[in-house]
Amino acid sequence: MITSVIGFLICAALITLSGTQLSKQGNRLAELTGFSKAWIGLILMATVTSLPELVTGLSSVVVVRAPDLAVGNVVGSCTFNLLVLSLLDLMLKKPITSLVKTSHVVAGSFSIILLACVGVAILLSPVTPAILWFSPFSLLLLSIYVAAMRGIFLFEKSNTVTQNEQVISDDRDKKDLKHVLSIYSIHALVVTIAALFLPYFGERIAQQTGLSDTFFGTVFLAITTSLPELVVSVSALRMGSLDMAMGNLLGSNVFNIAILAILDLFYIEGPLFGSISGTHSLSILASIIMTAVVAIGLVIRPERKAWRLGVDTWIILIIYMLLLLILN
Repeated sequence: MITSVIGFLICAALITLSGTQLSKQGNRLAELTGFSKAWIGLILMATVTSLPELVTGLSSVVVVRAPDLAVGNVVGSCTFNLLVLSLLDLMLKKPITSLVKTSHVVAGSFSIILLACVGVAILLSPVTPAILWFSPFSLLLLSIYVAAMRGIFLFEKSNTVTQNEQVISDDRDKKDLKHVLSIYSIHALVVTIAALFLPYFGERIAQQTGLSDTFFGTVFLAITTSLPELVVSVSALRMGSLDMAMGNLLGSNVFNIAILAILDLFYIEGPLFGSISGTHSLSILASIIMTAVVAIGLVIRPERKAWRLGVDTWIILIIYMLLLLILN
């Protein structure tokens, strides 16, 4: 038990430390390439900070053979990423949804569509015929993800650069860019290796404490693998890049759902959605409601807070706490 806890904490520490460096190098990369901070947060940072969920999920279904642990980790990470918005909101004087671009509602909408598809896949898994060993819903998820990335890219491209975004000239230091990419790759590798061993220790702790794979994956493992998103978002907030923080969190959720399709392709024992507990539907429903609340906040743009949080982030916090009570 002690060995498992120590191993788990070491992996979590490595993910946290390397995640911090990834955020710093990612911000520097944005400056060198000239991409907008919102786009960097939504695509580049979201993809990299979601790497622990991907690797942890793959090792869970391939090595440990624990599909509930893998799905709980991915879906739980979605809910925790939204909970991070409440933490960021706590650090601001005005509601965070009133300080970022309304265009983030596009990523949120695609996230809701993807989550709804996963919910339907779980619900219809008993009557859904498999394609070889995987579910046809996985192909649908990947198709929607590709469409989402293209749609978000075209939408961002059509918008003009805001005053808060720095325009970089074409005269860039290629040597400096190469150096940043090297450091970025090293820390990404550290995160990958740490995430590879994370589910092994997590499974042992779950067994020795009597916790179910669903609860442990949705809560403890999800929080650990979401530490890079938390670190990146807090760092972006301190740098004044709120759009990068929001883009990172919503973009991570879009990528996380696509991870489920990838896990299904690697889980050769049968369709993934038919091999997991129906309890995951509660987490998916909670994620949909929480994302919808964020979308409403982005449109309404509340100006006042109630007890240091906006009404929307209060709702997100309450839904997350209720989910924990139900799953426990």
